[in-house]
Amino acid sequence: MDLQLSVKTALVTGSTAGIGFGIAASLAREGATVIVNGRKADAVERAVSEMRPAQAGKVLGFAGDLSQAAVADALAAKHPNVDILVNNLGIFEVQPFEKISDADWQRFFDVNVLSGARLARLYLPHMRQRNWGRIIFISSESAYHIPAEMIHYGMTKAAQIAVARGLAESLAGTGITVNSVLPGPTRSRGVGDFLKDWAAKDGKTAEQVENDFFKVARPTSLLKRFATPEEVAAMVTYVASPLAAATTGAALRVDGGTVKTAF
Repeated sequence: MDLQLSVKTALVTGSTAGIGFGIAASLAREGATVIVNGRKADAVERAVSEMRPAQAGKVLGFAGDLSQAAVADALAAKHPNVDILVNNLGIFEVQPFEKISDADWQRFFDVNVLSGARLARLYLPHMRQRNWGRIIFISSESAYHIPAEMIHYGMTKAAQIAVARGLAESLAGTGITVNSVLPGPTRSRGVGDFLKDWAAKDGKTAEQVENDFFKVARPTSLLKRFATPEEVAAMVTYVASPLAAATTGAALRVDGGTVKTAF
């Protein structure tokens, strides 16, 4: 299937590893010009060099912390013509509610929510001028299943869905779509390290630990395994394409059936 992305420019924030890397690589394979972003220049350079040989599209890099307004402004000045904005930048940590400080709440909001809203504001004029654009927030099934051990993280994932829906409402009747994509448990680099540490601690294999995780922590999963970043990226790549013109204002789940609904 031709996703018609060869003349599009995409920015994927937080894309030096994990889901972000998978999304950037998938868009580049479809021929899009892709801007890879991370906070550290060496990580960006490494991701770009890994991505380039196998891609049909051009792969560029931009190093900087996009939770900072000045850095976002610098990015928009250097790359003003972004057609596809994938807000993947995010942080998480396990923290009991009583120990989540005001500064932690603010930090999570700034990185996970405000960074994406700010970039959307910066790139909307270009999209409006062309009457075409894609804005995608990478949320999480944690927006519905708020983790008791990461309430501040869950809050930001729910907020992303709200921002995406409200922005889509404001763009009704245009060629610009706004959606959120909700991965479930995904085998990112951090999850892989977590499984290895857990296995070593309990004297189990990584496979046993993964089985235990889906019995105890995510028993509603129908997939019964961690998704791969590439599986999440496939959904995002389609939603970013011209073929997905009728999909907007949606919260699209790639959660392995973890979230139960009545329909």
